[in-house]
Order: sequence, then structure tokens, then C-alpha cells
Amino acid sequence: MIMPRWNRLQTQHVRLDNTREPVGLFKALYSREDWVFLYESLESAEARGRYSFIGGRPLLILEAERETITMRSKGRIQRERGDPLNVLRELTRRKPGLPGVLPFSGGGLGILSWDAVRYMERIPDTNPDTFGMPDVRFMFPSEIMVFDHQMETVDIIQYTDEGDKGRFEQLVETVRHSEPCHEARDPSGFTAIEIQPHIEKGLFCDRVEKARAYIHAGDVFQVVLSQRFSFPLPADPLALYQRLRQTNPSPYMYFLRMNDLNILGSSPEILVTCRSGRAYTRPLAGTRPRGGTPEQDVCFEKELLKDAKERAEHVMLVDLARSDLGRVCVPGSVKTTDLMQVERYAKVMHMVSSVTGRMQNTRDALDLVRAVFPAGTVSGSPKIRAMEIIDELESERRGVYAGAIGYFGWNGDMDMCIAIRALIAKNGRGMIQAGAGIVADSDPETEYNETLSKAKALFDALRGRETAV
Repeated sequence: MIMPRWNRLQTQHVRLDNTREPVGLFKALYSREDWVFLYESLESAEARGRYSFIGGRPLLILEAERETITMRSKGRIQRERGDPLNVLRELTRRKPGLPGVLPFSGGGLGILSWDAVRYMERIPDTNPDTFGMPDVRFMFPSEIMVFDHQMETVDIIQYTDEGDKGRFEQLVETVRHSEPCHEARDPSGFTAIEIQPHIEKGLFCDRVEKARAYIHAGDVFQVVLSQRFSFPLPADPLALYQRLRQTNPSPYMYFLRMNDLNILGSSPEILVTCRSGRAYTRPLAGTRPRGGTPEQDVCFEKELLKDAKERAEHVMLVDLARSDLGRVCVPGSVKTTDLMQVERYAKVMHMVSSVTGRMQNTRDALDLVRAVFPAGTVSGSPKIRAMEIIDELESERRGVYAGAIGYFGWNGDMDMCIAIRALIAKNGRGMIQAGAGIVADSDPETEYNETLSKAKALFDALRGRETAV
């Protein structure tokens, strides 16, 4: 098997004031490169999480599509049939001598599409892939910059060969002397974009009724149905990401350019995290729009917390998350904290809870992902039957939507968010997808409107203005 290899590891710790945005350094270093990433965590347009990450120039690329696995490294190509998650486990096994105690200092970053679940469970695969998306795509970057916004530092990490000495000095100089980043002006051509739904409202509502019939028959308790929107994308997706981070800051902000595929988004929801042997997830279920005033926000929050349907759905998904973690955690260690708290985001508010557990010594981050993927909040409950119904009622492979985006580190840690509030760009076309959880007493029109509310942040970023839903 081709493995990511290097013969020199270089690091530099640089103090940097907070006028230097990761996105500005990303543009300075990687604006013309094909395999790059930018991860941020933003609590608001002005406040951010502690760490941001940028990097690129992969040592190795792993891709999989319908059981064909392709690995590329330094001009070598290897293809085989099989389970790409087993290959990913081999590629991300612990490596000694990594720099410091950073959350990510080397390993694989990328996507597990929704359709990667078929490597884990026997789910029907009857729908076409209309957008040309891989099941799995990961890069193993040779260059990583870790921004610590609390300490106002950047750690520069390079895995390299002896013959590439000048590049590290270039990285250090660019970090030290990069200009503060100015927010992107409205990219020309975005505001006139015509966003086209792939199904009519009536068809979505018919699908809701069919899902309710399965629920009343006792097949499932909940099914998450989604709809897709597509449009021409005439401008640089990175400029759109810059606008999205201002208009819809979220805990998981990401921009990945992976050859012909650009993925950008602002997900509010973690899939699962593994840190020093502890597993953590936060089911997010129950939605209301943001109010136009603080008083309306309070009114919507109280309404959400009193809604018996939303509370029952949320508790069901918390129980599912506990069951998922219980598959790989020490018995008795799985706990629920912060039950049914309301968190406010730029366009909507959600009900969230936290579930944690201590990993069994014989389990690793890949086992944890297999246990929880896909999230119940984007599939339903019970998961396998819900996914069978999704394959029957939806008419296209989901691709990246409702899959996972994040990293597996060589230190054994992992952090993956759910690929929602995501825009996928390829060959001058863009795609957005959003879903709603269908339960026994769901109203089809209400669920249809919920999909529009969830897609609204990306619609607004595309058009540069508030849009009606």
C-alpha cells in the first residue's frame, strides 16, 4: 500500500496578532492550488473558536467511488477494490514525534459522503449520482498552519523531503508578513443567480405523506427527507465562502478545494469528536427561525421548548446518539449533559444536547465514526430502515450532503462535522441540499418550509441579501 512518507519534519511557532485572518493567509499561500483546506470555528462574525487550520500540498490523496479505491502519492498511483475506511485506518495509524499538543498536526482531512454508509451497512443504492461526487476523498497535507486565536500564535508544520528547504522559509515569511485580510466584496455575477429546485413543492409534500405512512405502519419513528437546489456558479467559490463566514458564522466553517470539487459551508452540528480517548457528540434537533427582534427570539425559543413534537423527536435522537456511542465506549461511561438547550445561529435556532463517553481501549476513531455514521439527525430512527426509505423516496444520491467533513489525526484524535449548510461546486455548477425530520404528525407544508429555512443562509450568501423563504 502507498503510504504518506517524508524524511523531514519542520515546525515553527510564530506570534501573530489577531488582525491576520486565516482566510487572508490562505489566499496568499494557496489561491492557485488544487488540493487545499481551510477550517474555522466562528461563534459570530466577530467572535471565533480557539483554533483555525489551513494547509495543502498533500503527501497522499485517497479517493473511493463504488468500492474502487485510488491512492496517489508523488506520481505513484495505486488502485484496488475494497473498503476505503479500512485503508483510511491504515493511513491514519498513530505516528510518534508529532509537534506539541495541537488538536491537529498531521493526518487525513476530507469528506465521507452520505453514500459511504454503504461500506458500513447494506443499504439499497438505486438512485443516480447526478453531480459526480466521490464516496470518500481525503488529503494528507504536507503543510499545516494551526492558528491559536487565544494565544495569538500560528504553528507552521511541514512534512517534506530534504530537497524542499526553501519552501519552509517561504511559509514562515508569508505568515509573518501577510497583510490583514479585507472582507470580500460581492463577487460579480452572484446576485443574478437563478436557484433551481430539483423537485416541486407538491412532490416533496407527497414524499412527506409516504414517509408518514411508513411511520404509522410502524416501520420507523422518523425519516429525514431532503431536497436539492442547483444553479450556475460563475465566480470563485472562495469569495462566496468569505461572504458566508460573515453572514452565517457557525461552529464548523470549512472550505475545501479537492481538485475539481469545491466544498464550502457553515455547519452548526458536530458528527462526533474523539479527544484523548473520549467520545463526544451533540444531537441537534428542533428548529425555529431567528426573530427580527430580541423579543421575538425569546418568543420563538419558548415556543420551541414547549413544542411536544420537537421535544419527543429530540429525546429520541439523544437516545439514538447514546446507543451509537455505547457500541464503542466503556459500558456505563456514556452520559447526557446539557439536555435540550437552545442555541441561536445567524438564521435559525436549534435545540441541542451533549452526549459523551470513554472509548474502549480496543477501539479507535474509525470505529467511532462507523458507530455513529450517518447521524440520526440527518437520517432518522431506526437508522437502517430510515435510510432504506430515504433511498426509495429521494431520487438522487445524496453525495456530500448529510455525510461528514473533518480530520483523522496521526495523534489518534478525530473531529468530524455533519455536512449540512454546505455548498458543493463543480465544473461551474453549484448545489445545496437541506432536509427536515418527518414524524407521525408532521405537516407537509411546514416540513417543506423547514428545508427552505435551513437553506436560507446559503441562498443569502449567494445573492448577497436577505431572501424570503
